[in-house]
Amino acid sequence: MTALELYQQYAGMPSASVPWEEQSEPQPEAGAVVWTFGAGDWYDDSFETIGECFDWFFEHVDTAKVRAIKVEDWGECYSEDSAPVVRRLVEEAARLPELRYLFLGEIASEQAEISWIQQSDVTPLLEAYQGLEVLMVRGGSGLRLGPVRNESLRMLGIETGGLPGEVVRGIGDSDLPALEHLELWLVVSHYGGDTTVGDCAGILSGERLPKLRYLGLRDSEIADEIAAAVAAAPVVARLETLSLGMGTLGDDGAEALLSGQPLTHLRTLDLQHHFISKAMRARITAALPEVVVNLSDALQEQYHSPYVAVSE
Repeated sequence: MTALELYQQYAGMPSASVPWEEQSEPQPEAGAVVWTFGAGDWYDDSFETIGECFDWFFEHVDTAKVRAIKVEDWGECYSEDSAPVVRRLVEEAARLPELRYLFLGEIASEQAEISWIQQSDVTPLLEAYQGLEVLMVRGGSGLRLGPVRNESLRMLGIETGGLPGEVVRGIGDSDLPALEHLELWLVVSHYGGDTTVGDCAGILSGERLPKLRYLGLRDSEIADEIAAAVAAAPVVARLETLSLGMGTLGDDGAEALLSGQPLTHLRTLDLQHHFISKAMRARITAALPEVVVNLSDALQEQYHSPYVAVSE
């Protein structure tokens, strides 16, 4: 499941483009849609700059009722970072008191590969929007976050071509007492993914995440090391879903999971896209008969060199 699908699962609303150009249809109610921003040559009916999109939005929409915003390309996202978008949203926070869902960087690979997307410090968003429930971010270059306190955030998802360890540490040091769903794509060092197992310590302790039920540490080139750390992590005891897929997980990581703390309390163990042998797959399913175990995309028999599902 992609971050966008997860986001839509929470928002559950259709999209409305900024500016609204459907002449045959009345402009939708402000709080009934996900307002979608995108600027530049890719968008035939939009403005050249993201600033013009925001100007139109605040002039033509009753923003006091807006609940969901999705920001796609802010112009040339591979050469310009998201700082102007973050700054404008923070400056206008008082005009968006009901904002609950925010996706920053929902950009297709045809526009820019995930590792090209230039992000910025998104901490001010969580500081300014204390009622925000879902924050999704795509792109890891230049990304910074935390430590921060936000008492409403229920879901945080970060899709990257390479996630900086500083961001992972920042999340672990943040106070997010309502967070239920955390998904991080760690990916590869070649694209800035310098996250280590040690960087995950704050998250794996679960001390600041009392309501966490879904943990995804996915798309990682150190998946076996992550699995070994997870096998002894205190946070696992309260999880319903553990997702370690999309990466290079092999028999060593699978053995660590089987040898560690019990996982029989889980509803779902998602290991999709992996390099686990057939014999080890049989051991996992036999050990967890009441757990939904996703072992699809088994690649060990096809490829000798493990690779992550998304890296660029």
